[in-house]
Amino acid sequence: MMASRPSPIRIRLIAAALLLLATGAALAWAGTRWAQAQADAAADTTASQTARNHAGLLASELQKFRLLPLVLVEYPDVSTALATHAPAAVARLNRTLELLADRTDAAVIYVIDADGRTVAASNWRLPTSFVGQNYSFRPYFRDAMARGASELFALGTISGRPGLFLARRLEVDGRAAGTVVVKVEFDRLEATWARAAGPSFVTDAHGVILITSVPDWRFRTTHPLDAATLAQARATLQFGSGPPRAAPIILSGGSATAPVAGGTAQYRVAALPVPLTGSRLIHLEPLAAPLGAATTRVRLWGLAILIILGAIAGLAWRAREKRHLQREAQAALEQEVARRTAELSETNRQLTIESRERIEAERRFRAAREELAQANRLGSLGQITAGVAHEINQPVAAIRTFAENAETFLDRDQIGPVRGNLTQIIDLTARIGSITAELRTFARRRTPARGAIGLGSVVDGALLILGERAREIVTVDLPPVMRDTRVAGDRVRLEQIVVNLLQNALDAVEGVARPRILIAAAASGNDVTVTVGDNGRGVDPAIADQLFAPFVSAKPEGLGLGLAIARDIAREFGGELEIGTSARDGAAFLLKLKRA
Repeated sequence: MMASRPSPIRIRLIAAALLLLATGAALAWAGTRWAQAQADAAADTTASQTARNHAGLLASELQKFRLLPLVLVEYPDVSTALATHAPAAVARLNRTLELLADRTDAAVIYVIDADGRTVAASNWRLPTSFVGQNYSFRPYFRDAMARGASELFALGTISGRPGLFLARRLEVDGRAAGTVVVKVEFDRLEATWARAAGPSFVTDAHGVILITSVPDWRFRTTHPLDAATLAQARATLQFGSGPPRAAPIILSGGSATAPVAGGTAQYRVAALPVPLTGSRLIHLEPLAAPLGAATTRVRLWGLAILIILGAIAGLAWRAREKRHLQREAQAALEQEVARRTAELSETNRQLTIESRERIEAERRFRAAREELAQANRLGSLGQITAGVAHEINQPVAAIRTFAENAETFLDRDQIGPVRGNLTQIIDLTARIGSITAELRTFARRRTPARGAIGLGSVVDGALLILGERAREIVTVDLPPVMRDTRVAGDRVRLEQIVVNLLQNALDAVEGVARPRILIAAAASGNDVTVTVGDNGRGVDPAIADQLFAPFVSAKPEGLGLGLAIARDIAREFGGELEIGTSARDGAAFLLKLKRA
């Protein structure tokens, strides 16, 4: 007995099922790849932004503390203590270093003589004082004595705490008399980094982790060290008495794996160079959250596609049944009455036209529904990062108000007011953009470039940075010809001088009944003089002659470095900064620059 062959309908159903399975598998594979790519892209963006923020914080800290050795080598008590070792000079220097370390948050500041022995230190009162300790074996001491300056991240041999040692050689009568060393610890910086979603750390040129938001990773390596590097680390005790161990992370291109509670986690990697010799900052951004979000979107899209395909299949099945019934009815009518053939043919034609119109209407409906679904899927919420500055809060609040009014107008189908509100929103966002662009330019670390800078742009930039605090107090008296005058210098550094002078003036007029600050300028030959005058308390005659010397300040909490640095910048571009006479019974400072 021969087996019966499968019916054509069954064959078609099997083929359709196989095609559906193959299509589903292909869509699942494509969806998985898409979700992974989207998650990688989102995590890479977040990782890069976080890495830039962390690198900026580190660069700011380093820039602040690198100024201290440069200033201290010019401090007279340092030279006296190294030259004479006199107890009075050493005691006075101990107290000065202690006060300076307290005000700058430096871990320790100390002075080492040419033999490597510590003469004075800011921690002279503590049991762990560096005074009397010999650090001639430390590379930062040897390198500073040989080359003038050095930096080394290492574990403290006395305190047992890690930190960055900044050393600067001091010369007396043309010979190397010793070094000034500032030790910087990064506990606060690491605590700030630890608030991010993933770990961040800085590695040196050999891959040893120096600064990290995960304390257990410190002085571990991202790859094996060679024998010479290990020997040098043991000899100098840079990382303690034992050799650095491997860190529990695996870096592979743009991806990384690191342990978490209960297992391991996948990360995306962002790496940036930082201003430490041979070092770079690495941030690991967790991949789980963006991958979960992308996978959820893929599943929702897949569900929507299945619903649409099911609806299409149902409509197709219904149309097939309908056509089958029509054919049977037509055959019965043809057999019953031959004379109605023409009438039935016409009826069938009309039904066919109506069926096509219905199918076309259904197609347009499905297309419109699919476009709406696509628009809904592609919609996303933007994140508004609001600053704390008053200059940004005002336009942000106004933007919200205009947007809420626009929503009301849209509900009323009033398109004209909506366009007006949108125009206002565009203007306000442009205002925010100019403010943030100026702040970003002012804060960016870069190599100063000497060029021709418009005097008006320098003043405008400084006022934009100071914002609301200066708006009602500062008056600018710059004729157009002076605003267009171009002076020699770097815009950011010249803005730094003007901001410093304006901040001092604003502090001076606090408590004055009618505070006023005037910015004016005049040209004489090849010189341009910018005057910043106020009607405040004026300059204390007791310190007027030493106002530009380091560590001289009329403010109880001041370091006395602002005016000294401002004058050094002016002199760098061939200019000068000095005290003038104010027409407002206060203080006046004259910034003299050269025409470009």
